[in-house]
Amino acid sequence: MVKRILLGLSLVTLSTASVNAQYSWDKLPKAVEPYFKKDTFNIVSYGAKADGITLNTKSINDAIVACNKSGGGVVLIPAGYWLSGPVVLKSNVNLHLNSASILQFTTDFNQYPLIEGNWEGKKQARNQPPLSADNVVNVAITGKGIVDGNGDAWRMVNKDKLTENEWKKRIESGGVVSSNGKTWYPNENIKKASDEKLTGEMGAGKTLKDFEAIKDFLRPNLLVFTSCKKVLLEGLTFQNSPAWCLHPLLCVDLTIRNVYAKNPDYAQNGDGLDIESCKNVLVESSIFDVGDDGICIKSGKDEEGRKRGIPTENVVIRNNTVYKAHGGFVIGSEMSGGARNIFVYDCSFMGTDKGLRFKTARGRGGMVENIYCKDIFMKDIIQEAIYFDMYYFTKPPKPGEVVEAPAVTESTPQFQNFYIDNIICNGAEKGVFIRGLPEMSIKNINLNNLVLKTKKGIEIIEAQNINLNNIQSDADKANPVVYIENSNKVSFNGLVYNNNSEQLFSINGNRTKDIKTIKTNIANAKKKAEFNNGALENSLEIQ
Repeated sequence: MVKRILLGLSLVTLSTASVNAQYSWDKLPKAVEPYFKKDTFNIVSYGAKADGITLNTKSINDAIVACNKSGGGVVLIPAGYWLSGPVVLKSNVNLHLNSASILQFTTDFNQYPLIEGNWEGKKQARNQPPLSADNVVNVAITGKGIVDGNGDAWRMVNKDKLTENEWKKRIESGGVVSSNGKTWYPNENIKKASDEKLTGEMGAGKTLKDFEAIKDFLRPNLLVFTSCKKVLLEGLTFQNSPAWCLHPLLCVDLTIRNVYAKNPDYAQNGDGLDIESCKNVLVESSIFDVGDDGICIKSGKDEEGRKRGIPTENVVIRNNTVYKAHGGFVIGSEMSGGARNIFVYDCSFMGTDKGLRFKTARGRGGMVENIYCKDIFMKDIIQEAIYFDMYYFTKPPKPGEVVEAPAVTESTPQFQNFYIDNIICNGAEKGVFIRGLPEMSIKNINLNNLVLKTKKGIEIIEAQNINLNNIQSDADKANPVVYIENSNKVSFNGLVYNNNSEQLFSINGNRTKDIKTIKTNIANAKKKAEFNNGALENSLEIQ
């Protein structure tokens, strides 16, 4: 049996066994980049003014249309402060921002009509994105300028995310404060929609008119490219997005290089990059400092995502830095169409909530497999360095709690075949956390050559075929160093941990079996192991 992986325009054939074991890092997927004519269309020639006051929406879009009709080229935004409403890219157009150029989008919500868009993996009514392209080929946004979404005009902010002085200024700017005094809203309509937990979901029989009353609440992503081919984003700063910053959806041959995605840390849903149901992707030499996930892989949500059935696949992510973010590199939780053949290496995470973050929940469905991460360096991670969880935003069972596992269906998510190598983390709450479902274990996770200086050690729940080789767990508050619950075929080869640790293993659950450790100095722990909640002593083998 063979598996075929698309590499640019060519096909390389590999055996299934080789893909599921150790992929050759010199045969990575490639994205075909766009090419443009040198013809240049300066927006000034179409009436644009760089005074920060004039609304240049028509001038910029007229230049783009003219460039497209002439066979393509460069639409130039010179140095200056350019205010605009929504800008729509066309085929064969490179929108280029010179140094010292600022393209800022207006805070006048009336400039953004409601459209049938996509939000968190589902069809929803949204305000038109400031930057968008639909079904175009050969398109780019490049340069050294700044694209600013004016996101503070759109989003609510929790008081605990701001300093006292920042909170005072926010209230003085206008808007509305919640009855408990803990949340600021830009206007009453946004507050009402939030209080009533309304959404823009386009249910049966609904039209855009049905959402006019909550229009201001339906924040747009800063950039949304949908069903495009040969896409390039390069060199720019994208900042202050109303919701997600960069959202390529259903794109093929996508290159993102040397960009800076920047949002305040209080930016709700302020993701840096969400790659959704895309194929042949390169993300390199970029910086992310945002209010939610940094670099994230998605593919639709629940039944709608499964019906779409388009995974994100053949992705290379390298030489990137992530500062503030909920996760450095993330898959999920909207991954119902699946994700596969993803390669992440030579990246640094500084101060993210979690490092490598893989999340899903019952109802999502979807298969995430063949994920390769190596040479990842982390500092001051707030929570877990490496994190797998199938209970995202849902309540897991308590330790020892007996629950009836539901039947496995198409809505049951699956994580399998992860290969994670050479991870250094200096500072985190926990080193490794893996939690599957009783009806669907997380499977075939290979962790090699980890150095984890954390408060707590390793936790493995509802998992199968977990291999940890050459692991140094310098956990100063680990008791035990390793917690295992209802898991089987878990092996440790060369586990190094602190001298005089209170306890090495806590083995839990009557479904736990076949736990092995070799080349590990058991004498370093005051207590070797304890067995709870039906776990048997023979479930642990020490060689």
